[in-house]
Amino acid sequence: MKSFLSTHGRNLALAGVLMLLLGLLAYVALRAGPLAPVPVTLVTVESRGITPALFGIGTVEARYLHKIGPTFAGRVKRVEVQPGDHVKMGQLLGEMDPVDLDDKINAQDASLKRAEASVLAVEAQIQEVSARKSFAETQAKRYEQLLIARSVSEEAFEAKRQESQVAQASLAAARANLDATRQELARVRAERDGLHRQRTNLLLVSPVDGLVTRRDADPGTTVIAGQTVVEVVEPGSVWINVRFDQQRALGLRANLPAQIVLRSQAGDPLAGRVSRIEPHADAVTEEVLAKVEFNQRPQTLPPIGELAEVTVALAAQKPMPVVPNASVQRVDGHLGVWVVQDGSLRFAPVKTGATDLEGQVQILEGLSGGERVVVYSKKALDSNSRIKIVDRIVGKSS
Repeated sequence: MKSFLSTHGRNLALAGVLMLLLGLLAYVALRAGPLAPVPVTLVTVESRGITPALFGIGTVEARYLHKIGPTFAGRVKRVEVQPGDHVKMGQLLGEMDPVDLDDKINAQDASLKRAEASVLAVEAQIQEVSARKSFAETQAKRYEQLLIARSVSEEAFEAKRQESQVAQASLAAARANLDATRQELARVRAERDGLHRQRTNLLLVSPVDGLVTRRDADPGTTVIAGQTVVEVVEPGSVWINVRFDQQRALGLRANLPAQIVLRSQAGDPLAGRVSRIEPHADAVTEEVLAKVEFNQRPQTLPPIGELAEVTVALAAQKPMPVVPNASVQRVDGHLGVWVVQDGSLRFAPVKTGATDLEGQVQILEGLSGGERVVVYSKKALDSNSRIKIVDRIVGKSS
């Protein structure tokens, strides 16, 4: 009997300990475990106007960039400028080696003089033949009169008439020769002018007042036709080629004011404006391309290719319900926000509008204002989640 009571007491004690452990486990699970409430921060939906803006990253480029090089393959003879030099329109920047082009020009000049002399000789020949023709015609007419008077024979008259015809034929041949000689002169002159133009093209001349940004070849380098030797940009044409997210580019248009922050001058934002929107967008990155000009050119021209941050101010929007952009979630393919109502969660699909740089987004449909929505949560929510409203979640913006 005594042994039975001892065994029964131990069982009761063990059961009590197990109950205590189960209770402790349930408490921990409900307070700090997977069944614990999810900490969330809330915000009340306000109806107010926002001034949306676009933010994009771009690079410094030049609208007018001149790549100066030879028109045919050759060897660089000299380069007179270095990157960073300011040059004037017409200034000599370099020269290509003419090789034997000067000799060809001299030979062509000699050919031209010979052709000119040939023309003069043929013209003199024509004068001579013309004189002989006139004399022969005069003789033929005189012998014709003498034949009528029976003073000369028929044979003598025919001989003079043939001499006149031969002289006339010689004159025609001389004139034809003159035409051919003149054409040859024109050909030689054209070839010589072409060689002179080639010689002129060997000189690398700046077409504008600008800044030398690149020097891609040194003396002795062999380059092909069209290859750049020196690159010159017009400082006044420098602008920013910037990219904007397509989904946020609604309202972007030319002449909107912009703020430009160059990476090398982060503390000195510069005023600018949108010059134009490119007709082609980047289909891969889903970005709109635009050109933004400086209102006033920087005193120190930024390097071509430098990164810049561009903010474009869009037109102010009329008052509408707005929420923090962080509160908008995508659940089961639908865009919406988690609304807290009577201590429970309700997912409300919304249609969003413009966004400003403070992270506020317009709600076009789905909210009317006054609702309390979740901004941040400790973990992903669903309609069955238990929540605990807190002022701030560590690691999340308030």
